[in-house]
Amino acid sequence: MGWAHPPGLGLVTANNRHDDATALIARLGAGELTPVEAIENAITECERTNPSLNALIHPRFDAALDQARRPVEGPLAGVPIAVKDLGCEQAGEPHHRGAAFLAEIDWRGDHDSYLYRSLTEAGAVSIGRTNTPEFGTTITTEPAAYGPTRNPSNLGFSPGGSSGGSAALVAAGVVPLAHGNDGGGSIRVPASACGLVGLKVTRGRVSTGPRSGEHRGGFAVDGMLTRTVRDSALALDVITRRWPGESIPTGGMQPWSELLGADIARLRIGVTKGRCHPDCGDAVDAAARALETLGHDVVPDHAPEAWFDPEVTDQTIVMRTVGMARELESWEARIGRPLTEDDVEQSNWWSAEIGKTLSGTMYVAAQTWLRAWARRVASFWSACDLLLTPVLGAPPPPIGHLSDPVEGPGRLRELIGFVDQANVSGQPAISVPMGLSAEGLPIGVQLVAASAREDLLLAVAHQLEAADAFAPLSDLDLAS
Repeated sequence: MGWAHPPGLGLVTANNRHDDATALIARLGAGELTPVEAIENAITECERTNPSLNALIHPRFDAALDQARRPVEGPLAGVPIAVKDLGCEQAGEPHHRGAAFLAEIDWRGDHDSYLYRSLTEAGAVSIGRTNTPEFGTTITTEPAAYGPTRNPSNLGFSPGGSSGGSAALVAAGVVPLAHGNDGGGSIRVPASACGLVGLKVTRGRVSTGPRSGEHRGGFAVDGMLTRTVRDSALALDVITRRWPGESIPTGGMQPWSELLGADIARLRIGVTKGRCHPDCGDAVDAAARALETLGHDVVPDHAPEAWFDPEVTDQTIVMRTVGMARELESWEARIGRPLTEDDVEQSNWWSAEIGKTLSGTMYVAAQTWLRAWARRVASFWSACDLLLTPVLGAPPPPIGHLSDPVEGPGRLRELIGFVDQANVSGQPAISVPMGLSAEGLPIGVQLVAASAREDLLLAVAHQLEAADAFAPLSDLDLAS
């Protein structure tokens, strides 16, 4: 079992070319490195790789160095991070959401979100904001406003989306942690495409305040992309913090990092590969074999009965198109002028135009249907502890494959049949790197747990990582 890693690399670094955050914190604590040196190293690496990757679009290098010079304590003190330019608002920093009309006026945040406050008060230092598709509405990072972000494993391919800029920086070793959010696979997909660990938390686990209530009708949650499972647990310790005025519970089982390495009872894990590319199916098979070797019961071809119900897609389209119409309407009020078709990318403009035609009763009906569906599938986790699936239906696509205005939407539908379900149900899910495509591109698999069982996802993912079952990242290809 396991992959042949390059000689001389241990468990923590076998899947990564640089320290993870936990190792970096140990070096900082031992005095081997100062916070300023840690930030300087991240900036140097960013300046080396970002011209090829186009991942960081709003650098704040001087501000980061100033921040690193101030005394600070906390679990992430001195750790460089990056923040996705969608959500996680920062006072005074650009917040363009991948939209050209916001880039043209250089729209800036007017407050620090609770999430950003959690990160900075823990001592993390942001070196800047990362590229994202316009409004985060697709799974490749190719906004017209900033151009495509490229996969560090092969620059001709997508790093996924919508947190693709963040994933590319982590995979390239610029920062060990980067913020992302997931409203339809947008953490798990780039984690899969870039060979990272990507945890989508339970709905309500991480605060969306103070400006927002539920993101995207409750589909979207914030989180972090990491190189290792222990970093995912560490990040969760920081961002699952209770804030006043939350309409749904936040916080929960802490510290998450203490759960790693504990004995785990024999689990029952259902497996479905659905319709996917053979390389993705092979990755699921590899994960299933590794889980069996670890002592768990794996049940092939076993998933919730309605997991692939096509009406889930139909009903989410209602909520997403109405949501896009409202998104554009809210920006019209904030910037003080009407938006036109020239301001917005074609797919999002069409989505908003459809949304305008749908009634409030149709929106509520869709929401009601999806909540009922979520209750129906939840019974699966009474008999099984986890569900194992692909993340994407195929390996990462080439740049331009999904952004093509004619063929792109159809190609997108072929890829995303495995991730939306956890957004609709609100359950936690994690992507872990378990395969490589014929082109050497990373392929992740997904584990889905019952609501509020991030502890189980982290523990099992850590088991796989400790058993050397994760696939290694291929060599960086920054010259192709």
